[in-house]
Amino acid sequence: MHRLRSAEAGGGRYRLGLHRGIGLTEKPRDGYDAATLADDLAALMTELGHHRFAAVGHDTGYIISYALAADHRARVDRLVVAEIPGPPGVVDPEHDPPPLFLPEFLNNRLWHIPFNRVNDELIVDMVRSNANAYYRYEFAIQGGGTTLPEYAIEYYVSLYNRDRDALRASFGLYRAWDAILAQNGERQMTKLTIPVLGIGGENSWGPAAAGGIKPAASDVQTAVIAGAGHWVAEQAPAQMLEVLDTFLAPYLKATG
Repeated sequence: MHRLRSAEAGGGRYRLGLHRGIGLTEKPRDGYDAATLADDLAALMTELGHHRFAAVGHDTGYIISYALAADHRARVDRLVVAEIPGPPGVVDPEHDPPPLFLPEFLNNRLWHIPFNRVNDELIVDMVRSNANAYYRYEFAIQGGGTTLPEYAIEYYVSLYNRDRDALRASFGLYRAWDAILAQNGERQMTKLTIPVLGIGGENSWGPAAAGGIKPAASDVQTAVIAGAGHWVAEQAPAQMLEVLDTFLAPYLKATG
């Protein structure tokens, strides 16, 4: 069940969906698989009065946005996905997925996935006791030689670690990984036909952000943000907006 409340903004009233997730959303104990998260977003857009829309997702948002486009095909007109090498479980039949034991440069960037997947309060305890160092390592190692501004790091760390429920919820998608793998295996069997744009940072996943979704979509474009690492929106906001504006222009024109 989706709980909704009214909120004031810009002098008018609108309905704001409160759905499971990280940050300021609700923190139920389950439902962090991609299908449920996509349903949450679709319900939110319904409540906001948008039957059709374009979706943009970065990192874990890549996974959820792909599920949203695949599970609610009549509603998503265009899809932008950024900065992971494809939805987990979507595989190129000509290339095997990477093994568990990776080269060091990949392990340093991906180790958090199996760590976060461990469904035990030990993980919450370990991160909560040293959250500043944990997240600063992630922001640095994913940055492609740079990191986020100090104000952004402080904001994200305080938001994720403000209480145990918030921190536990931030691991929810990783703990639903097996379900997401199975779901995406099914989704891949019916390719997306809408235009899809994959965005990668030059110093991070680069063209792999688009390449990873090509087995699941028939119309995929590629954009690589020069000089950026994983945090493309924060590290290169002007370039990111330019790429989005170009790709979304036909959608914006059609919707007026």
